[in-house]
Amino acid sequence: MAHTSSPRHHAAVNRASATLGARALVLEPGRTCWRRERADRFAVLMENAAYFAALEAALSKARRSVMILGWQFDPRTRLNPESRIGDRQAEIGHRLRMMVKENQELDVRLLLWKSPLLIAASQGFFPQRGQRWFRKRMADFRLDHPGPLGACHHQKVVVIDDRLAFCGGGDIAVDRWDSPDHFDADPRRCMPSGVLAPPRHEVMAMVDGRAALALGDLARARWARATGERTRPARVEEDPWPEWIEPDLVDVEVGIARTEPGRGRRRDVRENEALHLESIARARRLIYLENQYFTSPVIAAALAARLAEPDGPEVVVVSTGHSPSWFDSMTMDPARAGLLRRLEAADVHGRFSAFSPRTAGGAVIIVHSKVTIIDDELLRIGSTNLNNRGLGFDTECDVMAAPTDVEGPAAIGGLRRRLLAHFLGVDVETYAAAEAREGGVGAAIRSFGPDRLRPLDGPPPSGLARLLGEWQIGDPCSPDDSWMPWKRLRAADVLPAPSGDQLEIDDQRQVV
Repeated sequence: MAHTSSPRHHAAVNRASATLGARALVLEPGRTCWRRERADRFAVLMENAAYFAALEAALSKARRSVMILGWQFDPRTRLNPESRIGDRQAEIGHRLRMMVKENQELDVRLLLWKSPLLIAASQGFFPQRGQRWFRKRMADFRLDHPGPLGACHHQKVVVIDDRLAFCGGGDIAVDRWDSPDHFDADPRRCMPSGVLAPPRHEVMAMVDGRAALALGDLARARWARATGERTRPARVEEDPWPEWIEPDLVDVEVGIARTEPGRGRRRDVRENEALHLESIARARRLIYLENQYFTSPVIAAALAARLAEPDGPEVVVVSTGHSPSWFDSMTMDPARAGLLRRLEAADVHGRFSAFSPRTAGGAVIIVHSKVTIIDDELLRIGSTNLNNRGLGFDTECDVMAAPTDVEGPAAIGGLRRRLLAHFLGVDVETYAAAEAREGGVGAAIRSFGPDRLRPLDGPPPSGLARLLGEWQIGDPCSPDDSWMPWKRLRAADVLPAPSGDQLEIDDQRQVV
């Protein structure tokens, strides 16, 4: 029997469509994003197990062009963790060289951050060695520096034939693979050194259509600035999309947002900061944030303003329990602790929650993803950390999907519940039932106990760590204050004091 929709049903659908159409207005080229383009398909790859498998499949279909932008790239990385350690055929560096050897029409270009020796040593593979790895012109490998001393290139983008693009927080490196199970001792995380990499959570977006071409334009623009060489988009008929991956969203508006520090006559680009602030301001029910860092006073001030509203949105943050590196534990962790205390003070209506994930055995899971979900209607994935440098000092690239169809919220809400269920070690249905029963995301998470998603806190920082955190050492807002940390103290002053004083902000950008 055919189903006939009632006038009430049509009215509800029309209202929902109007609301979702208005959500897309958050993407304003020239302010909150660089470009706004359509993607025929938009897929979310949760964990690098999914990303590396999709990347391997897409590379096998590359015909004319592969462009890779990264903070880090290790040619020894095995995209298939089941392969034997030391098997050169399985390493991406060897794979790229052989692709060019077998297809003379294929142009492979890699543009990586020229990291200082101290940081390169912590990565386990000096980027300068990459130039020797590809020295026979099997691929064009270049190192790039954004200009301001202390800044880094942090964009993570791969574009294949300008038909398919990956964008997110994941680097191609030997310590980045993990599965959604985050097993405590997974031999597939074994690095060339024989040491097991710690469990890690990553999220990447995969897009095609005009959105992929736009990301190719971004990569070409950076290549031209770094090398002086201009390249053209590839023209390929074949579709490199991996057949087994079903898109989460189809025919969706995608905004591309950047961060670029000012250099010479080039003005700084702060689209990522503007997009975060606009998204937070427009949220009605829920702001969900996954991020490696959470130290930006500008973002915290915007969240505090919404928490102070009687009918504002719930705010849920998921981040790493403590930073894995000594420097970050001394700089980022104390700064985050201070912001969390002030947000808790601003949370007079009980709508703020912050958690850190653990494995089944209690080990810290490194949250390296950068995901923002607003009201289950806007989905943002990228490289931008929620710290000062991610919003104004380093180069970053994020993509935001703003679906205008009524199916979009169901897909984005399903993704969010899948993310939280995998952290909790339960199936999606079990978590969704808890969320419906408890009436909120934070309450639903707490109903499972603190074993897998624990309250985000840590031991009291030392005096030195508190001092470094207060002065935001290592976390400049822009080249203007990169060596003048006293300028950054003004940014922290906009947050409410732990006494619970209300926050009032007219223009968050004034504190940068």
